[in-house]
Amino acid sequence: MFKFVSAVLTLLCLSPAVLAQGESASATTTWLGITALCIFVAAYGLVILEERIHLRKSKPVLLAAGLIWVLIAIYYGQDAQVGDALRHNFLEYAELFFFLLVAMTYINAMLERGVFDSLRHYLISRSLSYRQLFWVTGWIAFFLSPVADNLTTALILAAVVMSVGHNNPHFVSVACVNIVVAANAGGAFSPFGDITTLMVWQKGMVNFTEFFQLVAPALTNFLVPALIMQFAVSKQIPASHDTDEVNIKVGGLVIVGLFFATITTAVIFQSVLGLPPVYGMMLGLAYLKFYGYYLRRRSPTWTRGMEAPPGSRHDEYSFDVFDKIAQAEWDTLFFFYGVIMAVGGLGYIGYLELASGVLYGQFSPTWANVSVGLLSALVDNIPVMYAVLTMQPDMPLQQWLLVTLTAGVGGSLLSIGSAAGVALMGQARGQYTFFGHLRWTPVIALGYAASIWVHLW
Repeated sequence: MFKFVSAVLTLLCLSPAVLAQGESASATTTWLGITALCIFVAAYGLVILEERIHLRKSKPVLLAAGLIWVLIAIYYGQDAQVGDALRHNFLEYAELFFFLLVAMTYINAMLERGVFDSLRHYLISRSLSYRQLFWVTGWIAFFLSPVADNLTTALILAAVVMSVGHNNPHFVSVACVNIVVAANAGGAFSPFGDITTLMVWQKGMVNFTEFFQLVAPALTNFLVPALIMQFAVSKQIPASHDTDEVNIKVGGLVIVGLFFATITTAVIFQSVLGLPPVYGMMLGLAYLKFYGYYLRRRSPTWTRGMEAPPGSRHDEYSFDVFDKIAQAEWDTLFFFYGVIMAVGGLGYIGYLELASGVLYGQFSPTWANVSVGLLSALVDNIPVMYAVLTMQPDMPLQQWLLVTLTAGVGGSLLSIGSAAGVALMGQARGQYTFFGHLRWTPVIALGYAASIWVHLW
């Protein structure tokens, strides 16, 4: 409920006196503005209650997005500007959708080839102490999330600490907090590490190489709380238990290489050719599809280009790219659609212009961007960042990097503030909890403040 209360309080900050200002006042104070706002708040409330009512988060926002734009069309009549605005928002989503779809396809392919299972087995078999494992998983999370995204990274490494600390819930709790902080921090300095950084990159606010200016602040955000939390972790070596050896399937490492080649292609498209990076990612999908064809041709069960029959599941050469596409997080992708279109509709009505005036007009950019990070701990950082990008406040590069940093790492303050934290509460249910994370919020906040100081310095 924290997110829902925060969202309502944020909207209430737009008092009638403020709403009466500016060109958009006629829309925000009419039945259209009030109804659209109520629809969005109601939909977001259902998103918050997903775990309790078991209603997937994409459903309410999809409905809200459709209703908001229908109301806009009714209010303005057959206005060509409404259609143009709708197409503009949909194009922004389409670029994000196909970019994420390719990335998810590669991640699923590496999961199926056993790449991440092999990493997990390697760590478990090293007979590391609890504290050593605390640091190893933290460092891996920090450097893996810029490529594999913070959610996937957190899930993989949480499986490691749960396997080792199956009889030590205290270790699992502290290690999961460390993984969430490290994964969010690592994702903040890469366009591929988080949805918000990807949105900033695709919008052209920050170039690919400029993201690396956030490495030192992100590292500070991870290290400050980790150095304090480590004293709560024992140096004892956990009792060893047998684990089945996991081997990477044929082509697994090649697919890892193709994934890096795809990322390189996307960067070249954006920085050298001046083309949207999503086109580079789609070209990279062709790499995987051709390599999948090569693997299938090597399969002893391959016949006339058809896939291996169901009875040959253990055939390591059997590989279907479309199966990996089908395993993408479709609920998440449609959730992004609903959020982008709904927030875009509120922006067309005039709410984002008003919010920009309140946030960036009455406060300095630094304090405004720090507030964005704090808000992202309560409200999902995706709609927050999309709102900022839609506002497009006049800020220098330093401030765009700051809001990228704060929106990315601010979610670490609470377990519900990031996708990584929410996912681990489900994966390590009963061991990693909201209040278990809240216990370490003061030291995480110290890291948050320190990372901002380092960036400004």
